[in-house]
Amino acid sequence: MLFKAKTLKAYKLHGHDGEIGRVNQFYFDDQHWAIRYLVANTGGWLTGRQVLISPYALLAVDKAAEHIDIDLTKKQIEDSPALESDKPVSRQFEESYNGYFGWPAYWVGPLMWGYYPNILRDRTQRKETGLEHKTWDAHLRSTDAVSGHHIQANDGDIGHVQDFIIDAETWAIRYLIVDTKNWWPGKMVLVSTQWIERVSWDESKVFVNLSREDIKQSPEYFEQNSLTRDYEAQLHHHYGRQGYWPEETISNGHSH
Repeated sequence: MLFKAKTLKAYKLHGHDGEIGRVNQFYFDDQHWAIRYLVANTGGWLTGRQVLISPYALLAVDKAAEHIDIDLTKKQIEDSPALESDKPVSRQFEESYNGYFGWPAYWVGPLMWGYYPNILRDRTQRKETGLEHKTWDAHLRSTDAVSGHHIQANDGDIGHVQDFIIDAETWAIRYLIVDTKNWWPGKMVLVSTQWIERVSWDESKVFVNLSREDIKQSPEYFEQNSLTRDYEAQLHHHYGRQGYWPEETISNGHSH
């Protein structure tokens, strides 16, 4: 199921022994565009530190009740390696954090979750491999910090990042919601993270290999409409791009 990041920010977090807090923001990497940590606002329960929760611990998102079930106790969170609130997430912290919980490192291996395309919560299904794989440097960014970054088409500016669409099955960021109000009054469009060429964090710009005219003609995104697979298929068809869902293909004569 797809959710806006700002929608999830209102959700409560339910652990094994009660409420942990609420969603504050998310950290994601700019290689796979995957959520690596949910940042919890604990309401003063654990002050002076960022409480990070890996998607390995996110069991289910309950849309009706507006909460996320967490596979942890308060004690587990309290005893986990602490990250000071004003510090970025370092690789050293991630190694001790993932080691504490016994979760595999996502940065080892070629796929979104290391050796796997999806999160394997069942440890018995994980194959330990002795092969040395090249690790990659994850540059983690927060959804709050990247909101407002400019989107650059291949022939000019088209707007700015207004929000993120998150897939709560895989915890991938599927789309950026782009606000084009400075260019076309009030129109919101979606850009798939698969179409992003690069990000210049210094310039606060996200570059996509699409033309302004193509984006202008793309199916408009309306806040009140839930994201349906029909809408997604229409969007990908417009750009002649393959969808991320493998069972369907899109072919309209455009090059992929």
